[in-house]
Amino acid sequence: MQTGFTSLTALSSASNFMWRPEKPATMTFRTYIRPREYGLLSFKLWHSNTVDSTWADGSESKANDQGGQWRIESCSVADGGLQPDGSVAEGSVRPVTFGGELSRDVEKAEQFWSDQVSVLIPEHHFLAFSWSITVVGFENGLPFNTETLLASAYEAEGDLAGQASANLYAPAGNRQVLPSLLAYEKAVSKQIVFLGDSITQGVRTEQDGYAFWAAKIAAGFGADIGVWNIGSGWARAYDLVDDSPWLNKAKFGDEVVICLGVNDIGTANRSAEQLIADLTAIIQQLIENKPGLAVWLCTLPAFNFEGEHELVWRTVNDWIRSGSAAGVAGVFDMAKVLGQVAPNDQLLQAAYMSPHNDPHPNGHAGTAVAEAFLDWYTEHTK
Repeated sequence: MQTGFTSLTALSSASNFMWRPEKPATMTFRTYIRPREYGLLSFKLWHSNTVDSTWADGSESKANDQGGQWRIESCSVADGGLQPDGSVAEGSVRPVTFGGELSRDVEKAEQFWSDQVSVLIPEHHFLAFSWSITVVGFENGLPFNTETLLASAYEAEGDLAGQASANLYAPAGNRQVLPSLLAYEKAVSKQIVFLGDSITQGVRTEQDGYAFWAAKIAAGFGADIGVWNIGSGWARAYDLVDDSPWLNKAKFGDEVVICLGVNDIGTANRSAEQLIADLTAIIQQLIENKPGLAVWLCTLPAFNFEGEHELVWRTVNDWIRSGSAAGVAGVFDMAKVLGQVAPNDQLLQAAYMSPHNDPHPNGHAGTAVAEAFLDWYTEHTK
């Protein structure tokens, strides 16, 4: 991360899928972001043209898949108003440029920054980020995030990033197409990165509500501490073990909070030994690359595991709680906050379940985790 800049939002913009249109297509993607601060913001974006984490069984998209060649036709930030309805405030659109140019050709697996631009976002308004992208050919994929959207997003055919009205825009469904980092100029005391799966990302919590625990921790810290949430749905620890672009994002931090393992168990059927080895490798890569970096490791959240999956969950959490992970600055027991009373502590508390008996923690759980984490963090950083 460039000195003097930090993440604009607690919303994650990690990628776990790839858009591959069958024929040449130009689409505009407009997303409404709740910024951590309001007023005149000096904005920049950074992007990594690579998929961060594996989706489902990996047959359609997996970690480290490289994005292809595509073109940014135009890009802008604007005052998104109080209601994310597809429009932006008239006269508020500010073009985002790249080396002074309004458009940019993006190369395979490229990483790049934009130029700096100022935009005024009044109190409680959204920042609207829009970019128009042309993709030519199935082989030239565009990484994005697919899940239940946590931020309101709209799409339109053609190059409409500079358009203020909602004309021709339609709700995006489950496709969030954002740069890897939406940043603003801000002097902070430290940068903290939250690295995890859908539970860190905040999946199933209220759209535009920022009710997930990473967002509520960020609010509790205040804007003087930088927070970058890179949680990604379906992610697993082994996505990171080979010094991946996703792990390199975490190295931007002065501190990294790791909450990984649920999908390794429930989706990938990894053994306790495999998951412990992967977590160990992640921690070692982080601290070897950046001496002095603090790694905070979370126990695996309660996720209603049964049978062999429950046994793996308990074995890994026992290992985490034992302090056996070398190089870890401290362990936050998230499982204890979210789980029922032992011996049913692998089960999420009923009040924390998402609708339809989904064990993804809801907004009430987000509050509980944030309050417990902030108390724990204060005690461990005195």
